[in-house]
Amino acid sequence: MDQSSKIKVGIGIMVYRNGQVLLGKRQGSHGAGEYASPGGSMEFGESFAESAMRECLEETGMRIANIRFRFLSNLRSYTGKHYVHIQLDADWESGEPRVMEPEKCEYWDWYSLDDLPSPMFKTYDLYLESLETGRNYFDQ
Repeated sequence: MDQSSKIKVGIGIMVYRNGQVLLGKRQGSHGAGEYASPGGSMEFGESFAESAMRECLEETGMRIANIRFRFLSNLRSYTGKHYVHIQLDADWESGEPRVMEPEKCEYWDWYSLDDLPSPMFKTYDLYLESLETGRNYFDQ
Protein backbone atom coordinates (compact mmCIF):
# COMPACT_ATOMS: atom_id res chain seq x y z
CA MET A 1 0.00 0.00 0.00
CA ASP A 2 1.48 3.35 -0.99
CA GLN A 3 1.40 6.36 1.38
CA SER A 4 -1.39 8.11 -0.55
CA SER A 5 -3.84 5.30 0.26
CA LYS A 6 -3.27 5.32 4.02
CA ILE A 7 -5.76 6.75 6.48
CA LYS A 8 -4.35 9.60 8.57
CA VAL A 9 -5.43 10.96 11.94
CA GLY A 10 -6.00 14.71 11.94
CA ILE A 11 -6.54 17.05 14.88
CA GLY A 12 -8.43 20.33 14.63
CA ILE A 13 -8.39 22.82 17.51
CA MET A 14 -11.00 25.57 17.74
CA VAL A 15 -9.32 28.13 19.99
CA TYR A 16 -11.62 30.51 21.88
CA ARG A 17 -10.68 33.94 23.25
CA ASN A 18 -13.13 36.63 24.40
CA GLY A 19 -16.04 34.95 22.61
CA GLN A 20 -14.18 34.68 19.29
CA VAL A 21 -12.43 31.82 17.49
CA LEU A 22 -9.07 31.74 15.72
CA LEU A 23 -9.06 30.93 11.99
CA GLY A 24 -6.39 31.05 9.33
CA LYS A 25 -6.54 31.03 5.54
CA ARG A 26 -5.01 27.74 4.36
CA GLN A 27 -2.56 27.41 1.50
CA GLY A 28 -0.34 24.73 0.00
CA SER A 29 -2.41 21.60 0.78
CA HIS A 30 -5.94 20.24 0.58
CA GLY A 31 -8.33 22.98 1.49
CA ALA A 32 -6.12 25.75 0.07
CA GLY A 33 -7.99 29.05 0.13
CA GLU A 34 -10.35 27.82 2.86
CA TYR A 35 -10.45 29.05 6.45
CA ALA A 36 -9.60 26.65 9.28
CA SER A 37 -8.47 26.56 12.87
CA PRO A 38 -5.01 25.29 13.86
CA GLY A 39 -4.52 21.59 13.38
CA GLY A 40 -2.65 18.86 11.62
CA SER A 41 -1.66 15.22 11.83
CA MET A 42 -1.12 13.41 15.10
CA GLU A 43 2.37 12.10 15.71
CA PHE A 44 3.12 8.61 17.00
CA GLY A 45 2.72 8.32 20.77
CA GLU A 46 0.92 11.65 21.30
CA SER A 47 -2.24 12.12 23.31
CA PHE A 48 -4.98 14.25 21.74
CA ALA A 49 -4.11 17.13 24.09
CA GLU A 50 -0.36 16.87 23.36
CA SER A 51 -1.06 16.91 19.63
CA ALA A 52 -3.35 19.93 19.98
CA MET A 53 -0.84 21.88 22.09
CA ARG A 54 2.04 21.06 19.70
CA GLU A 55 0.08 21.94 16.55
CA CYS A 56 -1.19 25.21 18.00
CA LEU A 57 2.28 26.27 19.15
CA GLU A 58 3.92 25.22 15.84
CA GLU A 59 1.35 27.01 13.68
CA THR A 60 0.51 30.12 15.72
CA GLY A 61 3.11 30.53 18.48
CA MET A 62 0.24 30.47 21.02
CA ARG A 63 -0.36 28.31 24.06
CA ILE A 64 -3.77 26.79 24.78
CA ALA A 65 -5.50 25.36 27.85
CA ASN A 66 -8.72 23.58 28.87
CA ILE A 67 -8.69 21.22 25.87
CA ARG A 68 -11.96 19.32 25.37
CA PHE A 69 -13.53 16.95 22.84
CA ARG A 70 -16.05 18.29 20.28
CA PHE A 71 -16.54 15.51 17.65
CA LEU A 72 -15.06 12.64 15.64
CA SER A 73 -15.42 12.38 11.87
CA ASN A 74 -14.50 9.86 9.21
CA LEU A 75 -13.66 12.44 6.54
CA ARG A 76 -13.41 11.25 2.92
CA SER A 77 -14.68 14.36 1.13
CA TYR A 78 -11.35 15.67 -0.23
CA THR A 79 -10.33 13.79 -3.36
CA GLY A 80 -7.49 11.39 -2.67
CA LYS A 81 -7.50 12.01 1.11
CA HIS A 82 -8.97 10.00 3.97
CA TYR A 83 -8.73 11.32 7.53
CA VAL A 84 -10.10 10.32 10.86
CA HIS A 85 -10.62 13.85 12.18
CA ILE A 86 -10.69 14.60 15.90
CA GLN A 87 -12.10 18.06 16.61
CA LEU A 88 -11.22 19.68 19.91
CA ASP A 89 -12.07 22.98 21.58
CA ALA A 90 -9.53 24.90 23.67
CA ASP A 91 -9.15 28.21 25.41
CA TRP A 92 -6.42 30.69 24.51
CA GLU A 93 -3.80 30.79 27.25
CA SER A 94 -1.01 33.09 26.00
CA GLY A 95 0.65 34.61 22.97
CA GLU A 96 -0.62 36.41 19.92
CA PRO A 97 -1.27 34.46 16.71
CA ARG A 98 1.63 34.64 14.26
CA VAL A 99 2.10 32.85 10.95
CA MET A 100 4.77 30.30 11.92
CA GLU A 101 4.37 28.15 8.78
CA PRO A 102 3.91 30.56 5.86
CA GLU A 103 3.80 27.70 3.37
CA LYS A 104 0.63 26.42 5.10
CA CYS A 105 -1.20 29.54 6.29
CA GLU A 106 -1.55 33.04 4.84
CA TYR A 107 -2.74 34.73 8.06
CA TRP A 108 -4.59 34.22 11.39
CA ASP A 109 -7.42 36.32 12.78
CA TRP A 110 -10.18 36.18 15.40
CA TYR A 111 -13.81 35.80 14.27
CA SER A 112 -17.25 35.63 15.85
CA LEU A 113 -19.03 32.31 15.30
CA ASP A 114 -21.91 34.42 13.96
CA ASP A 115 -19.69 36.01 11.29
CA LEU A 116 -17.28 33.39 9.92
CA PRO A 117 -15.26 34.01 6.75
CA SER A 118 -15.84 32.01 3.59
CA PRO A 119 -15.11 29.46 2.30
CA MET A 120 -14.67 27.32 5.41
CA PHE A 121 -12.71 24.05 5.58
CA LYS A 122 -15.00 20.99 5.24
CA THR A 123 -14.92 20.10 8.94
CA TYR A 124 -16.56 23.41 9.93
CA ASP A 125 -19.98 22.47 8.60
CA LEU A 126 -19.67 19.54 10.98
CA TYR A 127 -18.40 21.83 13.74
CA LEU A 128 -21.41 24.11 13.49
CA GLU A 129 -23.77 21.12 13.37
CA SER A 130 -22.09 19.71 16.49
CA LEU A 131 -22.52 23.04 18.30
CA GLU A 132 -26.21 23.24 17.33
CA THR A 133 -27.22 19.63 17.96
CA GLY A 134 -24.65 18.17 20.36
CA ARG A 135 -23.88 15.47 17.80
CA ASN A 136 -20.30 14.23 18.17
CA TYR A 137 -19.89 11.52 15.52
CA PHE A 138 -19.96 11.90 11.74
CA ASP A 139 -19.24 9.19 9.15
CA GLN A 140 -19.00 10.81 5.73
